[in-house]
Amino acid sequence: MALSKSQRRNRIHLRVRKTINGTAEAPRLSVFRSNKEIYAQLIDDIQGITLAAASSREEDAKGSGKLEIAQQVGKLLGERAQKAGIEKVHFDRGGYLYHGRIKALADGARESGLKF
Repeated sequence: MALSKSQRRNRIHLRVRKTINGTAEAPRLSVFRSNKEIYAQLIDDIQGITLAAASSREEDAKGSGKLEIAQQVGKLLGERAQKAGIEKVHFDRGGYLYHGRIKALADGARESGLKF
């Protein structure tokens, strides 16, 4: 039986999560994308806490299209990570393909100084 899109994404996400683990020094940059919004957060998996977060629902994330907004979210998250003293992260694409809005968010985070 064929898997639905969400089941397929969840299976890929679990496969990726087997190898990626966030620590306080290098947290996991987790991305969630809905049809309308995009969310990103830095997670310390050892303590189970979120160190920084950003989303397209914030007033600071503005742009004319979804790609520009995703890039702004990446920049916001990068700036908040710098304030928290975080430079290196492990990118968790959440089972999504690395293109489009996911890639734009990653590029925005790199522009603001995050290394991954």
